[in-house]
Amino acid sequence: MNMFARSHAALKTYSSPLMLAMLALGFSSGLPFLLTGATLGYWLRDEGTSLTAIGIISWVGLAYALKFLWAPLVDRVSPPFLARLGRRRSWMLLAQIFVCAGLVAMAAWGPGHGLLTLGAFALVVAFSSATQDIVIDAWRIESAANDEEQGLLTSAYQLGYRIALLATDGLILIVATYIGWSVSYAIYGIAMCVGVAATLLAPEPARGDAAINSRLRKTPLATLRGIFDAIAGPFIAFFRAHGWLALLMLAAITLYQLPYFVMGPMANPFYHDIGLAKDYVGKVRITIGIAASFVGIAAAGVAVLRIGTIRTLIVGGIILAVATAAFALLAIHKPSNLTFALVMAGDSFSISFAGVALVTYLSGLTSLGYTATQYALLSSAYTWAGKILKGFSGAVIDGLKASHGLMGAYEIFFIGAGAIGLPAILLFMVLAAYGPKGYEAAPLHHPAD
Repeated sequence: MNMFARSHAALKTYSSPLMLAMLALGFSSGLPFLLTGATLGYWLRDEGTSLTAIGIISWVGLAYALKFLWAPLVDRVSPPFLARLGRRRSWMLLAQIFVCAGLVAMAAWGPGHGLLTLGAFALVVAFSSATQDIVIDAWRIESAANDEEQGLLTSAYQLGYRIALLATDGLILIVATYIGWSVSYAIYGIAMCVGVAATLLAPEPARGDAAINSRLRKTPLATLRGIFDAIAGPFIAFFRAHGWLALLMLAAITLYQLPYFVMGPMANPFYHDIGLAKDYVGKVRITIGIAASFVGIAAAGVAVLRIGTIRTLIVGGIILAVATAAFALLAIHKPSNLTFALVMAGDSFSISFAGVALVTYLSGLTSLGYTATQYALLSSAYTWAGKILKGFSGAVIDGLKASHGLMGAYEIFFIGAGAIGLPAILLFMVLAAYGPKGYEAAPLHHPAD
């Protein structure tokens, strides 16, 4: 009876309007990510684009790494004409409109009319998507009434995000096989309406508005002090709370998902080069991949509760490094269906597990009044190095190809991509050794005045 009651309560919680809104917003956040990254690389490779060019175009993703630069504006100002929706929801809606328009423009233009213009449209999508992420992350953190609800919202967000990634990394390959890449991109642009609907129906978080308005009354944005507080305040509060460990935290966060980012632009061209059909890859991803993702999300949630956030991060880092290096197995000889399925399952599980652990850790480091800017800083920290390095991934493989052959170059590349995850694991082990402050991220409830 008790077990039934707990199950019923959990189901009721996850089906609440707040959780459903978070699920839809997570989907909206994840939808554009691969459409300007790995999936775009598959489209370009299908059109005969070189690996070096694909790697360079992947640099549009640097928008995600630089979003902390405009996050203070998003934190303090509401966009014109939409202010009645509230600070968070107005920015969400504006960003979603631009993502939709950018994806439709990419669909209409295509690689055949010039990579430079296509790259410009992809940059619009990436910039708007990064802005949307700033606000959705702030909305998620500010909407949680307590740590338990924050955990539930994080799980709902990750579930929606992973569904979007699988749709844009797997399902789109099947769709593109039958109706083409351009029409597929247009359909996915229209799918942003899921996020628009969630934005219009979601409540504006009162706690965050109250904290921000309180700071604006004390330090109006139109004053020099207000500008300084908006730009520098989030950084000062973060370093004041964590001292010198803040530098160690930022270093560990920066290096944590390097394997995922570095190998990302080359994964889909790799499937093309080993002769796998798009629809086959897509079918594996939306069956085995989605199952492994859900298991990874659930396993990470349990691990955080049982062994703590930092230990979960360490386990996730090890799994991610091994899963990335495992792609080399596919380059050694033509993969069997079983080998490919196992590698795909490991990839989906590791990314989901590590993602939940990292988002949980980052969410605990933010403070009300600075939510958007601090989370943008932290999430930018974990992306900027990977976003820069991944642009060279194609050039690395092209360089190795002359002496090792194409498959030999891929093999060395994937093993190396997995190995670069080791420093982050070691840094989180050091953080774990420094006791409670470095071991678990303690939420900052309100920054000191």
